[in-house]
Amino acid sequence: MNELSYIVWNPSLSIGPFRWYSLCWLIGLALAYLVVKRLYKEQKIKDELFDPLFFYCFIGILIGARLGHCLFYQPDYYLTSVKGFVEMLLPIHFLADGGWKFTGYEGLASHGGTLGLMIALWLYVRNTKLSIWRVLDNIAIATGITACFIRLGNLMNSEIIGKITDVPWAFIFERVDQMPRHPGQLYEAIAYAILFGLLWFLHKRMPEKIGTGWYFGFCLFYIFTFRFFIEYTKEIQEAFEASLPLDMGQILSTPFIVIGAAK
Repeated sequence: MNELSYIVWNPSLSIGPFRWYSLCWLIGLALAYLVVKRLYKEQKIKDELFDPLFFYCFIGILIGARLGHCLFYQPDYYLTSVKGFVEMLLPIHFLADGGWKFTGYEGLASHGGTLGLMIALWLYVRNTKLSIWRVLDNIAIATGITACFIRLGNLMNSEIIGKITDVPWAFIFERVDQMPRHPGQLYEAIAYAILFGLLWFLHKRMPEKIGTGWYFGFCLFYIFTFRFFIEYTKEIQEAFEASLPLDMGQILSTPFIVIGAAK
């Protein structure tokens, strides 16, 4: 194997006091905040109805993504001991000597984050009395930019790696091994950036569809259909997936694809 033919990837996990992964999450959420704020302004929705939206989204995504990872991918660890259960809820890790350290939430699942976001938005519309379809369509238009930065964060962390390949753009994730692999995180980041550009373009051409659920359905169908097929380039995340006909990401993507197509 000629390593000079591939991209050797081993960036620092942090930039100054910030971890790249956390920073990418925050940038993605901040950009989505600005996009949705502009959409609300275009639709002449009152500022006081927009102000609590970020809080609902942030809490819903964080709780959903964390619980999704723990319950879908590692229930045998997080649900079989008190320490595991505490680590599921708090961003800490217990040490062998009885102490603990702050780690941040190591493990967030996009499917859980999507479900958590939908529940949070349902609570939001109950309090604001806005149309659920209008809110979902506005969030859908901004979703691609956040998803893009989350996957860039995964790339910086050298996690959710792809299968071994000989394509010329393969990455060697040095923190993992010395084998050339598909940069699945980068594939997804590019796809989600395209989704954002496409939905932004379409909403300018078809503003009357905002509030019908069309953008929400398109977003779900696009993201999770792409996610279903991109899984074929990824390594499984947990050993139990090796015995399944589809990996966990594909199984969890299927209902979202159906919902998106139905809408």
